Amino acid sequence: MPPLSKIDLRTPAPLVPVAPVWTLAFNNQLTVPPAYDETRAYISIEGDRIVAYDLVSGIREWIVSAQPQMEPVAGGGLLFLIEPGTLTALHTADGSIAWQVPFTERLVVRPVWDNGWLIMASERGEIGAIRASDGKLIWRRDINSPAHAAPALASDRLYVPTSDRRIVALQVETGEPVWERRVGGTPNDVLALDERLYVGANDNFFYCLTTKDGRVDWKWRTGGDAIGLPIVDDHRVYFVALDNILRALDLNSGVQHWMRPLSIRPAWGPVRAGSTLVVAGQAAALRAFNVKDGAVTGTITPGLPASTAAPSVGGFGNKELGTTAAPVTAAPPGPEPPTTPAPVTAPSSTGPRSETPVTAAPAKSPAVAMAADTESAAPPHVFVDPSTGLPLLLMMTRDIARGAAATLVTRSFEPAITPLVALPNLTMLAPTPQPSK
Repeated sequence: MPPLSKIDLRTPAPLVPVAPVWTLAFNNQLTVPPAYDETRAYISIEGDRIVAYDLVSGIREWIVSAQPQMEPVAGGGLLFLIEPGTLTALHTADGSIAWQVPFTERLVVRPVWDNGWLIMASERGEIGAIRASDGKLIWRRDINSPAHAAPALASDRLYVPTSDRRIVALQVETGEPVWERRVGGTPNDVLALDERLYVGANDNFFYCLTTKDGRVDWKWRTGGDAIGLPIVDDHRVYFVALDNILRALDLNSGVQHWMRPLSIRPAWGPVRAGSTLVVAGQAAALRAFNVKDGAVTGTITPGLPASTAAPSVGGFGNKELGTTAAPVTAAPPGPEPPTTPAPVTAPSSTGPRSETPVTAAPAKSPAVAMAADTESAAPPHVFVDPSTGLPLLLMMTRDIARGAAATLVTRSFEPAITPLVALPNLTMLAPTPQPSK
């Protein structure tokens, strides 16, 4: 990899081609999708356990006994869990309990944390705002329909996509209604900015609404439901639909900049890593595209250690690990230490092998292999390496035999290795006799 002084940081680096950083086998299936904050991943696995891993190194930091009923959420140094009859907040530093309150509401979507607020959406059509520092309920509002996707917060507003085809805007401090807008179909995940919000719906339209009054600024017809959370940059909004197309529209006018057919059926919205857009489906391999024009830049294939053990079948529930959310001192069988792919050496053009290590790509590394039935277990997660400023992509996979696994990849700056091949046999040509003088 070149020194940082040689990397042009004005233009984000593309993610592809990738090199593996580490691969981790959990030897258990995930029970709910992972949660993330700036430095850690929180993995819920079989046996009523949550394990915290450092994102950059893949090193396990702590493990506790817990029974999350849906995807946790992290923020403000706390990890929030919906457990049977209880709302629990754990300290992200060590997994110890920060607070617990009785909680019997049945939620329809995962909780949302933002700027000290914890937002809950119940199946009865109520929205509750909880103070994240101590679990105190601040306000509750009945919006007459269950949420269809997770609420979104921006500035002083809370936006809720409902099952009866509305977007409802509430004041985040009080829960007072600001406006509501009915769209043509059931809205999915909302991306809320200061002046506009973007949302796909199951009426084959992608909508842009103004946050001031909920007016539909523009909408774009698709050939299938627009799904997942959109993403934006300074100029465009990117989203996928079930017509298997990735689109880039102008952020302000909705004019299409480009579209790219997908070879997979998308399962979640796209993510951006540097100048690369990544789309995931149910299959483990991810597709990568150039953010500027949608050009296909490659396929990212996760891997598993070739010697991964079979999943642990022993029970490690609350009885073995102690009371709910109590830190565990002994490491139970299950998650394994991260595996760093071994470097390989490139052949030298002078004959002997070069001693300069070259990191192999995941698909070609002998230390990494992927089972044929491996599939995506959760949306890919992108974060920035604090030491280099380069994007890192974390993939979660699963298969029946080996359980779930995680693979972290980053941009590879090494050129692809082209094997040397022997030259074809040379044919010696006899000299042409010169005529005698």
